[in-house]
Amino acid sequence: MNKDLTFSIKRISFDENYNPSKNTRITTNFANLARGEKRQENLRNALVMIDNRFNSLAHWDNPNSDRYSVELEIISAELNIGAEVTFPAIEILKTNIVDKKTHERIDGILGNNFSSYVRDYDFSVVLPEHNKKQSGFSTPDNFGDLHGNLFKSFVNSDAYKENFKKSPVICLSVSSKNVYHQTGNQHPVLGIEYQQDELSLTDLYFNKMGLQARYFMPANSVAPLAFYFTGDLLSDYTNLELISTISTMETFQKIYRPEIYNANSAAGKCYQPSLKHQDYSLTQIVYDREERSQLAIEQGKFTEQHFIKPYQTVLEQWSAASVL
Repeated sequence: MNKDLTFSIKRISFDENYNPSKNTRITTNFANLARGEKRQENLRNALVMIDNRFNSLAHWDNPNSDRYSVELEIISAELNIGAEVTFPAIEILKTNIVDKKTHERIDGILGNNFSSYVRDYDFSVVLPEHNKKQSGFSTPDNFGDLHGNLFKSFVNSDAYKENFKKSPVICLSVSSKNVYHQTGNQHPVLGIEYQQDELSLTDLYFNKMGLQARYFMPANSVAPLAFYFTGDLLSDYTNLELISTISTMETFQKIYRPEIYNANSAAGKCYQPSLKHQDYSLTQIVYDREERSQLAIEQGKFTEQHFIKPYQTVLEQWSAASVL
């Protein structure tokens, strides 16, 4: 078998008619919304929330707050091992902005909601197994190395460069284990910047993907978001691109983590997020967080059985030789 690892890209629209494909990680947040009796209502409501938030942030030359809409694509990066094996490695969202005043369609940002089978494996299989044998919490040697090299290889691949002009920005919830402090720095779109006392496990994991983090709380938000990126977050992207990410990911976080992102009071100068916070509002969108946690474990085991174990030698050799 030719052991070259290459990537191919598939796109599918994320709209109110979206149905997850059989290859989609069902723990992916947007896939979870598209299940059950209220799937279409869930999707429609989430998309309206995204558009409303976009227009509230892009308020200039927008007197009726209805100038823009956001179209989303699910980008699936499939990893090809030689010619015979294909594995769904990464799924991320691509935003596109529709300006209804000029009838222009503007590129947004790739990244946003990030999901990966190998990350499920690392966090739901490798980490718990390792810590069964420990008195305190720790991470195993080389934790996240393979995943980081796969991600960097994808971003540097011909498939990526042929499809996307800019590096991805991945936007996630802040860590409930860390304390965040306002810095006094304020960006016109991203809002108030926060810094944390120490790196979270997610930060360290994403560092291995070649990504660094900054934390901002946009205007009229109640908690900072974590933005993972390469390069310069503030100068590499336009205001509309940044707004497309904020509006998309803040909407998802209001649905998934209402205790933090739909709280009834905003984060102060010193802030520690908590999923035990009680003073928050619920959206009208159905989401089963407990089910998602169970599915992450199932999919981590699926990855171990169908990807890690069968191709362990190939993957270890490839990862050891990767210098990106």
